Formats: sequence, C-alpha cells, structure tokens
Amino acid sequence: MSGKDYVEKDYYKVLGVPKDASATEIKKTYRKLAREFHPDANKGDTKAEDRFKDISEAYDVLSDEKRRKEYDEARTLFANGGFRSGGPGANGYSFDFGDLFNGSQGTGGGNGGGIGDVFGGLFNRGGRQPQPRRGADVETEVTLSFEEAVDGATVPLRMTSQAPCRTCSGTGAKAGTTPRVCPTCVGAGTVSRGQGAFALSEPCRDCRGRGMIVDDPCTDCHGSGRASSARTMQVRIPAGVQDAQRIRLKGKGAQGERGGQPGDLYVTVHVDPHPVFGRKADNLTVTVPVTFPEAALGGTIEVPTLGGPSVKLKLPPGSANGLTLRARGKGATRKDGTRGDLLVTVEVVVPQHVTGDALEALEQYREATASDDPRAALFKAAKGA
Repeated sequence: MSGKDYVEKDYYKVLGVPKDASATEIKKTYRKLAREFHPDANKGDTKAEDRFKDISEAYDVLSDEKRRKEYDEARTLFANGGFRSGGPGANGYSFDFGDLFNGSQGTGGGNGGGIGDVFGGLFNRGGRQPQPRRGADVETEVTLSFEEAVDGATVPLRMTSQAPCRTCSGTGAKAGTTPRVCPTCVGAGTVSRGQGAFALSEPCRDCRGRGMIVDDPCTDCHGSGRASSARTMQVRIPAGVQDAQRIRLKGKGAQGERGGQPGDLYVTVHVDPHPVFGRKADNLTVTVPVTFPEAALGGTIEVPTLGGPSVKLKLPPGSANGLTLRARGKGATRKDGTRGDLLVTVEVVVPQHVTGDALEALEQYREATASDDPRAALFKAAKGA
C-alpha cells in the first residue's frame, strides 16, 4: 500500500464523524461501531471483520491527538498537490522523495524534518512486538431499593465479558499444540508496505495483527484466544445515587490483551419507588395530612423520616393546603457526606361526615366568618380586568 493510498483513506468517513469532531464524539462513535462489527458478534462474517479492522485503524489514529494532527497535515499536503517533482506520475501524482522525505538535508545540510517524519510518526509505530491492547468496556444495570440509593449499598453484579480463553490460556491453539510465528510479519503483527521511499505499516492480514498463526485452533475459542467469561463481583454503589444515573468503575471491565490495561465497567442504576417518600435532587419529600383545626390553629406535628426516628415540626396558624415545611439534614446523602433536607408538604384533610357538636361548631364558625369572603378579592380582580 502506497503512502498516497494511506493518506487518501478518510478516517473521519470510516467512523462517520465530521473533521472537527471532539475526542469525546470520536470515542463514543467508535464504541458503538466496535460493538456492532466486533468479530465475536459476527462469527464468520468477513465483511464485518474487515469493517472492524478499518474502524480500529481509524480510531487508532484519530484518538491520539499527535497522530491525528500528523494525519490531518499529511492529507492537507496531498489535497493541495504538495507532492510534486519534475513530471507527473500515475493518476496525476508525482513525487520528489529526496526533498519531501529528507527535509532540508541534501539541500543545505540542515536538520529540518521532511514529510517522511510525519508519515514515519503516523504509520511506522509497532516495532517487532505486537502492542498491548486495552480491554473492552462493559456495561450492566442494577436495581436498588429507595433506601439503598439514598444510603449507598454493596451489591453483587454478574457480568459476562471477553477474557483470555481458559482452555488454551489465551493462545488460541488446541491443547498439546502451540501457535507459530507468522511468517508474513515475523511476529510483529504489522507489515510494512512501501512504494519508493514510503514505508507504511498496517495490521498483518494473515495473522490479523496477533503476530502468531494457529494451525490447530482451540475448540472453545476457535483460535481467537478470547472467550466469554462470566464472573460475579461486589460493587459499591455510592450513597445518593439517583435513578438512571450511570456510574463508571475504572479498570473493572474486560481484561486486556498482551498485558494491556483492563477496560472500564459502566453501571446504570435503577431505583425502585418508595410508597411514602419521594426525591428531588438531594432532598427527600413526603406529604403529611393535618386536620382542619391543626391547619387553622397551628401546633406541632410529627413527621416520619427515612430509616430514622420521626421528627416534630411546628405548624404555623392558618397553614394553607400545600404549605411546605423543611426538616434539615433528613434528606439524601451528598458526595461530601452531608445530607439534604426532608421537604414536608401539608395536606389539609376535610372531614367527609360532620355531626353533633362538631357540626354545630362549624356552623358557628361559618356565621362568624361570613363577612370575610375569601373569594371577594378574586371577583374584584375579575371585574377590574
């Protein structure tokens, strides 16, 4: 593959992102495509396998700030016809390798770097040993009770992820056999293909970048060296977590390859509702019924709390339905260890059946307050409008 072919590869198009895409956008898109086209999810699909390789190659360059810059600069040079010599070459391209790849050397003996430095830095990275590969990120879900979400909890999570195959210990070879060094890349996992002064590296297609070839594959992993592994781990969910919140646990994902770092574990939390309490951010909520006399005359009311003793709050005289009182420090736990408040909404209970002395007292109350019509201001405002 020539340098022209490499630089003409549009990695942005491969990932389906714009050229000004942020690192976060590139990573998010890569994860989605990698899950879709991963060989383990597309057994025997060579097109999906080739697509996965292209996606990985594109992400390998665009996820590295320095390599992305070099790649963009190289593409700009090609687009602007920056590779020219005395006469046109094939497809309208011509090259002056001496000037481009030796920089100022040969023209003045200086130490200036040529475009060869750019390409060398971009594509000739691999050496003779396959590079470690980071493990995949793993996503799972957990459902907590309302109390566990408020106070925090340690819960068991059973996860399935890719790990070195236990049958072959990750070699991919059947018991009693061993892989052999790939004769194409000599164990490097990459091959250099050049045209003239170009020397550009790409994953070896014969060994799929592993550096080894398995002639007698393991019956469990079919030569990939990776297999699904189920494990149960205890995970601490922090206090104050909210419904639908996504928690990242670094290094708790799938194991890496060739000594690579493990991936991360992302846990989406679901919280069961509580029959009495609700939640607003770090505050808990509760609705407490009060009698008509309590609302009118005021007094002290007892209020339940979540997982603790009840508290007493002062209800002011003339309290209206929907009034909110606050019990400080009785809410959900915050990140700094402090707690939010308990917001108490007053619900005035109107008696359905009134008889005897109670009925007589209410009739007297109505007569005494007849001149104080609470709707008078409403009608006055309506007429004025």
